[in-house]
Amino acid sequence: MPLNAPPHIRAAHLNKRYKHHGALSVLERAFRDAEVGKLALVSSFGAESVVLLHMISRIDAATPVLFIDTEMLFAQTLQYQTEVADKLNLSNVQTVTAKRDDLFIHDNEGLLHLHNPDACCALRKTEPLQRALAPYDAWITGRKRFQAGSRADLEFFEDDGGQRLKVNPLAHWAREDVAEYMTENRLPRHPLVAQGYPSIGCAPCTSPVGVGEDPRAGRWRDQTKEECGIHIVDGKVIRGSAA
Repeated sequence: MPLNAPPHIRAAHLNKRYKHHGALSVLERAFRDAEVGKLALVSSFGAESVVLLHMISRIDAATPVLFIDTEMLFAQTLQYQTEVADKLNLSNVQTVTAKRDDLFIHDNEGLLHLHNPDACCALRKTEPLQRALAPYDAWITGRKRFQAGSRADLEFFEDDGGQRLKVNPLAHWAREDVAEYMTENRLPRHPLVAQGYPSIGCAPCTSPVGVGEDPRAGRWRDQTKEECGIHIVDGKVIRGSAA
């Protein structure tokens, strides 16, 4: 199937072909698959990000890694990003930020997240990412089915709003698979995990999680918000079933 075929058609076709493959196989083959095209990994360098980053380092350490710095991240995340990139010899980490003019116009005081977190995510995450993804045909994410209800039907490949493909190699992994991979490969942990942060986003919108709570309960606590927006198109959460 040609690369210029609609993304939702390609996603459906790819999901059939890769149905019985494992995470590393999906990732390795995606880089060589003409139906996928030019790829980049988008990483938050969060609690579980090191798994995909390690896989990428084994395949090609020069793979473009797009790191969205919202300028509201925890200091520990910025330190961890440097540590992991150095340890894994990742040579093409590209830091993505919002345009200075946009921040000045829409969030000059840095308080937008207090009264409109969706607009803040759009300004500091969604728009910068879309700009950074312009040269690519597909991007790799670390999303997994167990992370949220909106991800329950996630597949390996999905349509990203008719523009490109998203590749989710870890879609079918359980939390135990992530922990086991990190232990077996002696990968560094994000320092905030030990402090009760199993899911880590921007500092103002992330809080510790208590015993028995859902691991993502600390993201946008007490709000109906579940996603930052980079996986939402036209107001709808994009799931694997949409493909």
